[in-house]
Amino acid sequence: MKTVKLAVAKRTISGKKVKKLRKEGIIPANIYGKKTKSLSVGVSGKEFLKVFREAGETGLVELFVEGEKEARPVLIHNLQKHPVSGQVLHADFYQVDLTQKVKANIPVEEKGEAGAVSENKGVLLHVLEEIEVEALPQDLPEHIEVDVTALSEVDQEILVKDLAVDKSKIEVLTKDSEIVFKIGPLITREQEEEIKAQEAKKAAEAAEKTVVESGAAPAAGEASKAEEKPAEAKPQEEKKV
Repeated sequence: MKTVKLAVAKRTISGKKVKKLRKEGIIPANIYGKKTKSLSVGVSGKEFLKVFREAGETGLVELFVEGEKEARPVLIHNLQKHPVSGQVLHADFYQVDLTQKVKANIPVEEKGEAGAVSENKGVLLHVLEEIEVEALPQDLPEHIEVDVTALSEVDQEILVKDLAVDKSKIEVLTKDSEIVFKIGPLITREQEEEIKAQEAKKAAEAAEKTVVESGAAPAAGEASKAEEKPAEAKPQEEKKV
């Protein structure tokens, strides 16, 4: 796996004042780790997004902290986004020891077209989108590619145990019996509409239950304020926002 580089600056601004940083295009972030003292930093939103698109949460990043001579090997963790705009509000950099294994969730991607789909016999269901593994940071794969062309009949499936993983370097923690891909039966337009109606009904009932349990629905202004308030980073080990 190739390593990407990213520069960050030490940050003294915290709490509600970080809104000013975001307006300036700076994403507030933290560096932390098992043997690492937590450090608050800020990173260019433009540069961060470019690196994140390439590295994701499994790619090793060489993090250059302002004033430090050596880069820190980190993984990007706990990305927080605004629920409406999708703007990145906060990120964590988990500093790793290159000699110690870490756990990570690896995306599973399909390759090719399932025979059942091309022959109009069924639909391909992507049941499990990622699996948990443990490996040295530099051995973590960006994703696991799965050839689905052999799936030609309804109910055929690919399990975790069928995935092509280098077991000499990577230990898969997800159960072998978990289904990753499966061929499901074709459904009619009427069945699809019925499923959507049932899902909408369940969502409405859940929302109504929430309102009843809380006593009253939040005012429109309060809901808007809640959306604008950035999510606070969860404390992990010695982390601090």
